[in-house]
Amino acid sequence: MIKVRTEEEIALLRENAIIVSKTLAEVGKHIAPGVKTKDLDALAAEFIRDNGAEPGFLGYGGYPHNICISVNEYVVHGFPSDYELRDGDIVSIDCGTVYKGYYGDSAYTFGCGELSAADQALLDTTKNSLYKGIEAAVAGARTGDIGYAVQNYCEERGYGVVRELVGHGIGRNMHESPEVPNYGRRGHGVKLQAGTVICIEPMINQGVKEVYLADDGWGVYTADHKKSAHFEMTVVVRKGQAERLTTYEFIENNK
Repeated sequence: MIKVRTEEEIALLRENAIIVSKTLAEVGKHIAPGVKTKDLDALAAEFIRDNGAEPGFLGYGGYPHNICISVNEYVVHGFPSDYELRDGDIVSIDCGTVYKGYYGDSAYTFGCGELSAADQALLDTTKNSLYKGIEAAVAGARTGDIGYAVQNYCEERGYGVVRELVGHGIGRNMHESPEVPNYGRRGHGVKLQAGTVICIEPMINQGVKEVYLADDGWGVYTADHKKSAHFEMTVVVRKGQAERLTTYEFIENNK
């Protein structure tokens, strides 16, 4: 069942989204060559708890860490580890919270040190495709309109759009209906209602769209081992224009 949220529920989801947004910014400040990804995980957990919430990913479906850290050819769900970041890495941080009975969920892909022009273009394209998807998330539209907006923008520029992983509704559970693919046909899919809260999250590859599952059963790699980027925002479907609950201002004001 797809739930239409009350304004009171949306306010709680907004509180979660702000905590997640601030956590992403805090983690981003510490992304640098030589930093171990497990240290970023510990930092995120401490920051989330200092803000009165709990890490939403820890234990979710058996996930053993606080946040997902996916570097370079990892698409999503990468485990924090002893890996030390290197100059030129791209680092996707996917973060979730639980606060007052509701969830928050957002992601941002950071550059570590100096990026190549090609890698920066991947990040820019993926983030811009997220905004294209958000523009399509209005009452009366369909999930296929969101997917088409993302897919068309990225494929026109030569990138691969991951099919196996999708965005989702969010509320008292991390993943709720409807599914929100990053590909699709205009006028197809689930009809969007005002007050529905969804996460739109393009996962875009430099090369082919195909991916495969890592041996740990969680991480997802690009099939050709080219790099992948991931951006995610939580938004409320409204009439005329979606409302972003997530903000990247905390991240981009740190740059």
